[in-house]
Amino acid sequence: MTIIKQDDLIESVAAALQYISYYHPADYIAHLARAYEIEQSPAAKDAIAQILTNSRMCAEGKRPICQDTGIVNVFLKIGMGVRFEGFSGSIIDAVNEGVRRGYAYSENVLRASIVADPQFDRKNTKDNTPAVVHMELVPGNTVDVQLAAKGGGSENKTKFVMLNPSDSLVDWVMKTVPTMGAGWCPPGMLGIGIGGTAEKAMLMAKESLMEDIDMHELKLRGPQNKTEELRIELCDKINALGIGAQGLGGLTTVLDVKINMYPTHAASKPVAMIPNCAATRHAHFVLDGSGPSYMEPPSLSNWPDVHWVADTEKSKRIDLNTLTKEEVASWTPGQTLLLNGKMLTGRDAAHKRIQDMLAKGEQLPVDFTNRVIYYVGPVDPVRDEAVGPAGPTTATRMDKFTDMMLEKTGLISMIGKAERGPAAIESIKNHKSAYLMAVGGAAYLVSKAIKTAKVVGFADLGMEAIYEFDVVDMPVTVAVDSNGTSVHNTGPKEWQAKIGIIPVA
Repeated sequence: MTIIKQDDLIESVAAALQYISYYHPADYIAHLARAYEIEQSPAAKDAIAQILTNSRMCAEGKRPICQDTGIVNVFLKIGMGVRFEGFSGSIIDAVNEGVRRGYAYSENVLRASIVADPQFDRKNTKDNTPAVVHMELVPGNTVDVQLAAKGGGSENKTKFVMLNPSDSLVDWVMKTVPTMGAGWCPPGMLGIGIGGTAEKAMLMAKESLMEDIDMHELKLRGPQNKTEELRIELCDKINALGIGAQGLGGLTTVLDVKINMYPTHAASKPVAMIPNCAATRHAHFVLDGSGPSYMEPPSLSNWPDVHWVADTEKSKRIDLNTLTKEEVASWTPGQTLLLNGKMLTGRDAAHKRIQDMLAKGEQLPVDFTNRVIYYVGPVDPVRDEAVGPAGPTTATRMDKFTDMMLEKTGLISMIGKAERGPAAIESIKNHKSAYLMAVGGAAYLVSKAIKTAKVVGFADLGMEAIYEFDVVDMPVTVAVDSNGTSVHNTGPKEWQAKIGIIPVA
């Protein structure tokens, strides 16, 4: 009988979470490097270059790939020949202690993103616990652990449908993927679960995202069954949509499509689809009673020779300290800018508090007049950092506050990730503002442009507080200009037409 000790499980979980925070899986890097080589869209190629450069920087500096270090998902397959020893609480308690230690590790502090009460107070637990844990008893004498840290941007794009048995899965996927926008940070992968019940389909989709990306190898050898044929069909058709990296339009939207299936009721066809973002953090290890399990660091030779640097000739330098509405109105869609000077930050909780304070006639802690706001919740700094990884969060979550901010605070521009919705675009147009996009999946790279950072409002909100950043040559793209033209609308249409497989509506 194998004896698994509590401390071994705790240490293994903590070590794995640290590992996946800064090392991309080798299969992801290989497939993304191929996507970079074939990409013809300049905007998408630049975005992929930033992601690849960021990935190598994180591997070398052992800092998080993304500022959103995720909600922890753990799948335990517990051998029936295993005995647990020295546990002061439950197995789930031990997993949560591993999460707690993994996220608090002083040399690489990870962001605490979990709120204890999802409906009412939404107070941060401050240690990223609890994890979401699934356990299954299986034959054997080991504990098999699959672990992932799932970012909110990709998790929020999860889709589910109860299809009729005769309905086309392909039709549903092709109709649904464009509605997901780019907040899930493509290029990534899609996990699809078909069958079982609603919750089973979801679990299968989530588990499939922990499999190795092997679409390139699959295409080289050819499909050997109907499921592999379906995977290839969906991968090719989704890429033909032209959504591209960061939704800017391009050849690669997904690197792989995974499909898991389970028997279901004769009247049913439940289907779940979950994307994995450009961070794609997951690990697999086995406890056999010999002690903690540690993953072998990858070789830096796995990374391609891609080193993104700011293009000071093609990009326009902007002085945020003297920025005016007239200058913002002069920016054009797709124009690349390098931001210099002081900007403010704020995301969901800060915007909600601003809204409540304005409704009560209260004075805000900072003046937003002629300022730019960056939608970000950074990782805490370590060593000599001004701030930890600080990539953008999904901008559409702030759409409901956009008109208020532009009309009542004096704000003149915003920075975030992915597209804006129709209401926000209309408000941007009406106020002659602009929305700038930073690359999701390049958080450590972006943070290097931030030279100082200080909290200037709502300190109690933790990572959702209002910061003031002083930046030098922070790279952004004009995603919505003052006339309301969105590159997330024009780019995919252009590249879908160029790819030419699926007609443009």
